[in-house]
Amino acid sequence: MKDFNGEVLFLDRSDINTDEIIPARYLTEISKEALAPHLLEDLSLEEFDAATDIAGKRAVVSRANFGCGSSREHAPWALEVNGITVVIAAGFARIFRQNMFNCGMLAIELPEAEIDRLFSRFAGKPTHLETDFDAGRLTFHSEGDSETIPFTVSDFDRALVQAGGWVEYADARY
Repeated sequence: MKDFNGEVLFLDRSDINTDEIIPARYLTEISKEALAPHLLEDLSLEEFDAATDIAGKRAVVSRANFGCGSSREHAPWALEVNGITVVIAAGFARIFRQNMFNCGMLAIELPEAEIDRLFSRFAGKPTHLETDFDAGRLTFHSEGDSETIPFTVSDFDRALVQAGGWVEYADARY
């Protein structure tokens, strides 16, 4: 199972699409590693610089409809190869969400009010996420402040994450 703990990148926008996560011009690359330097390079977001803001981050908190656009796996791969293994948002495009779980990563959907609270409380501050996968708890820490939020995933998605992704899940069962 992957590590879901670490520093948080806040992306304060809805509808971040797969072309912004990894531009289509890089889809001819034959390795995940080749995608790494291009993560979020086309994302237009005030006060965000992909060249400096991604390094060292392990989680993303964003708004609604994260991962909309095309159905390619390259978007989760680009996150994963950069060390980002969990995305927390008010909603996901269905195929992106399932691709995250298929890669053994977490796509955690929280109510919009909780996402709003996370942004108002932690965005702009160095924030660390601790994920207790078994108990279904996310704990955010920053400058002496913390908040714990419960989350749920389906039994099947839980099994995918525990196995390390779809390929590992299938290898162990079929």
